[in-house]
Amino acid sequence: MITIDHTTPTARFATRTSMVARLVLGVSGLYRAFKNRREFYRLGEMSDAELADIGLTRADLHVAYGHPFAVDPTLALSAMVRRRAEDEEGATRSVC
Repeated sequence: MITIDHTTPTARFATRTSMVARLVLGVSGLYRAFKNRREFYRLGEMSDAELADIGLTRADLHVAYGHPFAVDPTLALSAMVRRRAEDEEGATRSVC
């Protein structure tokens, strides 16, 4: 008996499980991106004042719209808002 004979079935099972897990994660990621993109389109229906209340501008929507379809545009928007808040906070600290 050699060690490979005992480990091969386990390795095949582990590989099959990881392939199924990757497939499920990929499909769920695409579904989440599709759902978030649908919500993203609703942001376009908001007025400029409403967008400003949540820290966005109409230009931010145009930039995020340019991402590929499978990419979640809300991630780009949240990064823009976070970066803008950090810039404003840094500017405030430098004045004081």
